[in-house]
Amino acid sequence: MRDVAIIGVGCTNFGEMWERSFRDLFVEAGLNALEDAGTRGEDIEALYVGNMSAGKFIDQEHIGALIADYAGLAGSLHIPSTRVEAACASGGLALRDGVMVVASGLHDIVIAAGVEKMTDVETGVTIDALASAADREWEGFMGATFPGLYAMMARLHMHKYGTTREQLATVAVKNHHNATMNPKAQYRKDITIEEVMNSPLVADPLRVYDCSPITDGAAAVVLAPAELARKLNDAPIYVHASAQASDTITLHDRRDITTLDATVYAAKRAYEMAGISPKDVDVAEVHDCFTIAEICAIEDLGFVQKGDGGPATEEGMTALGGKIPINPSGGLKACGHPVGATGIKQAIEIAEQLRGDVRERQVNGAEIGLTHNVGGTGGTAVVHILSVNKR
Repeated sequence: MRDVAIIGVGCTNFGEMWERSFRDLFVEAGLNALEDAGTRGEDIEALYVGNMSAGKFIDQEHIGALIADYAGLAGSLHIPSTRVEAACASGGLALRDGVMVVASGLHDIVIAAGVEKMTDVETGVTIDALASAADREWEGFMGATFPGLYAMMARLHMHKYGTTREQLATVAVKNHHNATMNPKAQYRKDITIEEVMNSPLVADPLRVYDCSPITDGAAAVVLAPAELARKLNDAPIYVHASAQASDTITLHDRRDITTLDATVYAAKRAYEMAGISPKDVDVAEVHDCFTIAEICAIEDLGFVQKGDGGPATEEGMTALGGKIPINPSGGLKACGHPVGATGIKQAIEIAEQLRGDVRERQVNGAEIGLTHNVGGTGGTAVVHILSVNKR
């Protein structure tokens, strides 16, 4: 197996892109990634695109062919293009598929990307589409939505470990502050703990400011074998690990709904592949679809002990300048969550952090970064470890 590197990145702004189409978003991200990599469309040998639910959001299936067509990679080139779906982990899994195909030697230059256009339908349709990432028969048909499912996880975490309402709010405050320094973020506005705790109740104990938004956006990275990376780009970022794990899709079948076992096992495999431990990670982008999700993530990834996620956040351990900065992009919470694109956007943020390209939100001296992308309430988890150094 060959080592793999990211040699180019491209990302649209995230937000409610009323004037932009699904096709516009993807083409913009892909072109930006190619330009950053110094490559051309003719150099691309395969395309993997994370997309959760275009069939419901824009009434369009056959996404792989559509994107190859409008990206100029069909026609005379006939580039193989594959849609990848794993709910909100679709982008992370597309990256994993791209890494594996380059590592195998089947292809050399590959694009891994993600895209979602979520605002072209009424909110109820969006909520229903997102609910399909849970178990439709045992959760969705019973009226459970994702805020409700994560609210149960939050309430039990509070009961078992003493996690407070203020600690949940601190996650949102931190990530909104980080997003003020990210020109591509959906919400670039500071908020206070009081504003979070006084925002409208969604599913007790979660409030509006505890929830990630509905977002349009696209992101893309260009992958190449490590032995070619330096010839193609002056600052390649090396993929030291790509790991995936699964768990039950329903909460009621889990051994403990405050722990995402898929995250635990994906992280364990990733650390083993990279030959590192959690203490070696300098910066991480984790799946904070709700504030409780970030607290669970930093525990399940091994950055803190189980139950210590709330106090660690409250004490500033995960802030910029803290021991392990989490979600310097603003995370899903404030940068936005176009579900199919999120896992790729995470990789872009880490790659740019390791390249030293993010100015005010730069984590000084960062050499190793981690991304953590979750599908549903933890039925799928994908973890990547990236480094500025070649192995």
